Amino acid sequence: MKNRFVAAILAFLLGMLGAHKFYLRDPGAGIFYIMLTVMTGALRFPIASILGFVDGLRYLMMSPEEFHKKFNSRYFKSRQRKYQKKKKRQHEYYEVKKPQVYRKRKIRNNPFKNSGIKKYKEYEIEEALQDFEKGIKLEPQDISLHFNMACAYSLLENKGLGFKYLAKAVELGLKDFDQIQSHDDLAFLRIQEDYDSFKKSGFRFVEKKDTKEKVSISEEPMSDVLLSQLNRLMELRKKGVLTENEYLVERKKILVQ
Repeated sequence: MKNRFVAAILAFLLGMLGAHKFYLRDPGAGIFYIMLTVMTGALRFPIASILGFVDGLRYLMMSPEEFHKKFNSRYFKSRQRKYQKKKKRQHEYYEVKKPQVYRKRKIRNNPFKNSGIKKYKEYEIEEALQDFEKGIKLEPQDISLHFNMACAYSLLENKGLGFKYLAKAVELGLKDFDQIQSHDDLAFLRIQEDYDSFKKSGFRFVEKKDTKEKVSISEEPMSDVLLSQLNRLMELRKKGVLTENEYLVERKKILVQ
């Protein structure tokens, strides 16, 4: 699956050689860039480099969904064909080799899940997310729905919601961590700085407990104004407005007043 940032960097740095075109599986355009560079080399006018720079800007200005529809549609069609072949083999296995097991197997029919998966394969990501959300309302404990939500938000480069639904899938019982490590659609989440700590926690969110404050107790109780100032300061630290060091400095100023 192609990444628009990689394509843009190649266009900026190696646009004269058409590297971004070769990366995006367009060798004809790549050869054209090379020929253009050779033909205009004597004129000392880098037309190919300028065109590559323009292509790089165009990639960056595209939305993730627009880029994927244009340059990754072949990938999704190939994945859909593999999925259909896999389902066909499974059907033949149960129908021919284990007919009794197949007849006794209970399949819950969630229409929103089925329609969401269909839209997801056609790369209608936003529409698929709407169906997945409706499906979760019907089956809140469905692991695959939460995992699909995480994949969809990863494709849309929304790491917050991607991590949220992936953690929920693990919480509900997802054990196949290798799938998290190798699934193509989760590639965006895996390159985030938060991913290593998220992985070490067992793909679960760990709430950080606030350190207990050691406040010296004087013989006289603190005034209401002082307490309100300290509470306000703690709220600013929890919201991330103040760093730990800034919090300690401001707290000391209030206590010595």
